[in-house]
Amino acid sequence: MNSGPIIKKFTGKVLCPKLEILVTLKNNHNLKFVAIADTHGKHYQLKLPKGDVLIHAGDISMKGEESEIIDFLNWFELQDYEFKILIAGNHDFYFERESDEQIAKLLPNTIIYLKDSGTIINEYKIWGSPVTPWFFNWAFNRHRGNDIKRHWDLIPGDTDILITHGPMFRTLDKGVKGQHLGCKDLFDKIHEVKPKVHICGHIHEAYGNIEKSGIKFLNASILNEKYEITNSPIIFEL
Repeated sequence: MNSGPIIKKFTGKVLCPKLEILVTLKNNHNLKFVAIADTHGKHYQLKLPKGDVLIHAGDISMKGEESEIIDFLNWFELQDYEFKILIAGNHDFYFERESDEQIAKLLPNTIIYLKDSGTIINEYKIWGSPVTPWFFNWAFNRHRGNDIKRHWDLIPGDTDILITHGPMFRTLDKGVKGQHLGCKDLFDKIHEVKPKVHICGHIHEAYGNIEKSGIKFLNASILNEKYEITNSPIIFEL
């Protein structure tokens, strides 16, 4: 008997702000998710646990060059998971610089790329966004307030798993000096939507997971603030 999800229809390369459905047959086991973020070109050094869904919450590269992106995608495609989901981060300039058409050509068919867009796996609605608050004009930076809020307004109200590169305010967002660096507008949206899980990265030193207000919050940054691999992938089940 097949113990994992059986794919009936696969639609990867999700680029536009809409939901694409991955129809799976129901089974009697929970889905095991493995979350990582901020690998910055060190993906080949990772030891990943087994699971059904692998999620990368952005910053796959250092400088966002095409060669870095291709190298990561070649590795990501080979990972042994039924589903592989990716969003970009503020280092991943390629994904902001190039057109959706060019990105779609580069992406393997087995990788789901989310950019203010969503997908559905085993009835779980998943939404991803690369946007982070403005910081020295990195990729996908938006000014706090209305500029960034228009991205959060796209998040559907029935989202189960939310993936954003950056954290919300006052949750897994403390910098090296103890200051809260997360997004206040994202804080408001998450408490409005109340997803089951919020996955982020970006603030390396804030790695960890916590549950509050009925939401699982994960900062899955693999590297520390010195860009050394110090953290493990975070596993959760639904």
